[in-house]
Amino acid sequence: MAEQRHEQVDARERRGAPDRERPGRHAVLEEARAWEALVTTARRTVADQLVVGTSGNVSVRVGDTVLVTPSGVPYDRLTPDDVTGVDLTGRQVLGTLRPTSELPMHLAVYRTTDAEAIVHTHAVHATAVSTLVTELPRVHYMAGALGGPVRVAPYAAYGTQELADHMLTALAGRSGCLLRNHGTLTYGTTLDQAYDRTAQLEWMCRLWLTAASVPGLEPSLLTEEQIAEAGERLRGYGQRD
Repeated sequence: MAEQRHEQVDARERRGAPDRERPGRHAVLEEARAWEALVTTARRTVADQLVVGTSGNVSVRVGDTVLVTPSGVPYDRLTPDDVTGVDLTGRQVLGTLRPTSELPMHLAVYRTTDAEAIVHTHAVHATAVSTLVTELPRVHYMAGALGGPVRVAPYAAYGTQELADHMLTALAGRSGCLLRNHGTLTYGTTLDQAYDRTAQLEWMCRLWLTAASVPGLEPSLLTEEQIAEAGERLRGYGQRD
């Protein structure tokens, strides 16, 4: 029996501190459901090869609480007990696992936009493009879904306020940007929308790299006006109530 109790204690320590030692409060039902959706989205980024291992991160806002993937934990190991949340100042209010190191970027977006969800990836084609240009060439009208031509934020070390500041500048009037030598960040009013914008951004980067690789030919590009027109049309895209 003593050995069994010892094993139970070890298991709790591997998962984090016992419940009585968890900081703050327990997740309410809405937060628990949002956490489940967040974990599903995080796992999707791996399945769709937008991240490798524990790179990238996902967050969702529930009221004044930001649920976010924890630092260095493989997404397939996350459980309902691992819910990790902070307030808009960055103070941890849910869970014991340390939040992602990119928390400054997530909080900067939530403080300055209407974002309800954020997806950050290290998608290979988008990251490759971020090393080549200061703005993704206007190769496809889906840039309109992100608010216009996608900018590249200057490089800064990951997890720093400097990177968050560069990102906000690149995001002005946009819902997505590239991070030089780093990856992508997109946001939306739902996790599905934020994820779709990430996937579309990666696809556009792959498209441009493919077209630009043909010897002796240059891809035709759209004008900013054409991108803006597409953006207006895309606002009414899909099913309506």
